[in-house]
Amino acid sequence: MEALIQDVKQALRMFRGNPAFATTAILALTIGIGVNVAIFSVVNAVILKPVPYENPDTLVQLMNAVNGTPASPAASPTRYMHWRAQTDVIEDVAAYGAVSLNFSGGDIAERVSASRVTETYFRAFRVPIARGRAFTSDEDLPGAPRTTVVSHDFWTRRLGGGAEVVGRTLSFGGVPYTVVGVVAPDFDTREFGGIDVWLPLQLDPNTIDHSEYFQVAARLKPGVTVEQARARIEASAASFHERFPAALNPRTGFSVVPFQEAIVGTPARRMLRTLFGAVGFVLLIACANFANLLLARASGRGQDIAIRSALGAGRWRIVRQLLTESALLSTVGGMLGLVLGFVGMRALLAINTAGLPRLGESGTLMGMDWRIVAFTVGLAVVTGVVFGLVPAIAASRTDLGSVIKVSSGRSGSGFRQNKTRSVLVVAEIGLAVVLLVGAALLIRTSLALGRVDPGFTVDDVIVMRTPLSEPRLRTSTGVMEVIRSTLARVRAIPNVEAATASCCVPLQPGVGFVFNIIGRDHESPFTGGGSFFISTGDFFETFEIPVLRGRVFNERDDAGAQPVVVINRALAERWWPDGQDPLRDRMLIGGGSALYPTLADEPIRQVIGIVDDVPALRLTDPPRPTMYVPQAQISDLFRSFDPETDLAWIVRTRVDPLQLKSVIQDTIRQTTRAPVTDVQTMEQILSVSISRQRANTALMTVFGFAALLLAAIGIYGLMAFSVQQRTHEIGIRMALGAQRDRLRGMVIREGVVLIAVGTAIGLGAAFLMADLLASVLFGVEPRDTAVFLGVPVILALVAVLAVSIPAHRASRVDVLDALRYE
Repeated sequence: MEALIQDVKQALRMFRGNPAFATTAILALTIGIGVNVAIFSVVNAVILKPVPYENPDTLVQLMNAVNGTPASPAASPTRYMHWRAQTDVIEDVAAYGAVSLNFSGGDIAERVSASRVTETYFRAFRVPIARGRAFTSDEDLPGAPRTTVVSHDFWTRRLGGGAEVVGRTLSFGGVPYTVVGVVAPDFDTREFGGIDVWLPLQLDPNTIDHSEYFQVAARLKPGVTVEQARARIEASAASFHERFPAALNPRTGFSVVPFQEAIVGTPARRMLRTLFGAVGFVLLIACANFANLLLARASGRGQDIAIRSALGAGRWRIVRQLLTESALLSTVGGMLGLVLGFVGMRALLAINTAGLPRLGESGTLMGMDWRIVAFTVGLAVVTGVVFGLVPAIAASRTDLGSVIKVSSGRSGSGFRQNKTRSVLVVAEIGLAVVLLVGAALLIRTSLALGRVDPGFTVDDVIVMRTPLSEPRLRTSTGVMEVIRSTLARVRAIPNVEAATASCCVPLQPGVGFVFNIIGRDHESPFTGGGSFFISTGDFFETFEIPVLRGRVFNERDDAGAQPVVVINRALAERWWPDGQDPLRDRMLIGGGSALYPTLADEPIRQVIGIVDDVPALRLTDPPRPTMYVPQAQISDLFRSFDPETDLAWIVRTRVDPLQLKSVIQDTIRQTTRAPVTDVQTMEQILSVSISRQRANTALMTVFGFAALLLAAIGIYGLMAFSVQQRTHEIGIRMALGAQRDRLRGMVIREGVVLIAVGTAIGLGAAFLMADLLASVLFGVEPRDTAVFLGVPVILALVAVLAVSIPAHRASRVDVLDALRYE
């Protein structure tokens, strides 16, 4: 310890004597470690941190699979009953589906987040109950008394936290429910949007309903692995096909996925892997810079090290001293990088969470924990020891006689005598090229997204929602009365240009159904499937969606008129190719009552029009086949299928819609007597749909410019050191008549060689790795010519500027001072 303390004190004295060196080294490490901590913080929150449930390793999600690959978690009552019977590998099979309800607990109804669940939910997710109990199996059957379990937060915040809560009657959506339990406060559902209350799903055990409106999770039985459960569930799909031959496409089956893997999703994992690889390059560049600085420092201290050796210091003692210095630098850089990375990423997530799960609103759930600290410590140790070891060993091999006899000023003559440092700079430049190519490709993607025509108007459109859970809105007639009166009042507001009501909004999650074209033969049970919009006729006018053929529905297409449907271009081109006319055909949406009991009275509809395509969920997605039906022609049976459905009010204004937000909200609230939530402009919705691409672009741009800065610092440091080492040589050249321009050119040429080699290597690596970005690009090829030509030019300009500074310094060396230089 005494020797260690001496080493630390000596290192601190060295840093005080050369603050520029210490500051530059710490800055390089802070940038490199900081960007890695930033991305690791997100990886930790999204992927590594266990889900907040007991024994998360045994919790699995039951999925639909296509050709053996897990595809969708959407489940139907029949699939739930089938999975629940697979008791040899899984247990506590639980169905759950999020809904939003009106809570009539005061003068004005409030919106609460709810989840309809089976009674097994509380066992599957190990939900602790603080008061009362969970649901019983009898309460989970159709027709049973309505009961509810409330969260601890809802109990204390909305119900006052009274001890008499169990047995209390609450009104959700105008329907009374009896409280039977309160969940303990340590059951945290914020990662998944938060849950205020739980209601029984009450599925019929003998159901034949194939409507997909919830998800299913389960626990692995003791001793059963995920692979064993997956194999058993996959094999069980055959019996399901045999029982319900028309319910699944032959290519569709079942699968089992760990719950945490299912909620994260493949796109999020792919994005984080790409970004983690990018920041790894930044760290390597920073480490190369760090090693270069240590090599330069060791080279400049040749006489000091030689004298120490002459006085009896052993080789290990010298190595240990130099490693102590590098460890101190990396420790400070790691501490600053931890703060910079974590705080910087929280600030970025407050602007854009990129649609990543488990981060909460504005990234508020991303916290500091032992994994982030351990990761930072690991990076600091690796950079301090590994990248400090090579310079330390090189310095410890100093020849006593040659160093003492030869002045430090004559010990170097260009980058050929600094091969290790030159190689490191070439590596920095190559890595910077790879990152800059990635950043440029994503910038091109962002520009391409900005030029995309979504197929509908985005400007001056505002969207807000109200729930349809009140008993008076359980019928189609009741819904239409509210819609007509509300739209009439909204349209009367000054500067409102158009308004409509719809179940769904472009670029937001919606619903989908299969369909059959009447009179057409088909190989599978259905002709096809697509998105399903229920709206008023003003939907197309409000969004200014072009009508390509026929007409759209209007006020005359009511419950007493012929049932009609409007389709989009994608559906028409897919199912009516080669000039066939969709307007002559009729469609049955739902494919038959045997599959969708809630569509048992769905009529055959005449195709009356074709409209242009609009994006489904993301602006980059290809258009989906879409069907539009009038709200007035929706049956009461269909309305009863999902009474908690929200209704979207879409208003186009002549001014900034945010100026009219309060007026429109108050008008809708007064007319519907329901809370108005989720207020967004279509520009905000569009921004959310491309948030992941924008986040990728922003982060890769930051990484690219950090790499560019570090590479510039690296080549500047090498050339500045070379000029310093060659001061005596430069003086001799000038004394022999060398012109200052030639000396400047000599230094620049040496730098340009390094730049050219590093750029060539980087371009080759970027060309080979370009396909890794293909999945996140849009409107640009992975090997875009403009990018691969532009990046070297930008890098060359910055690097030559960095070289020019020491070159200019070399040309201004005073001859007499240079000849006396040591």
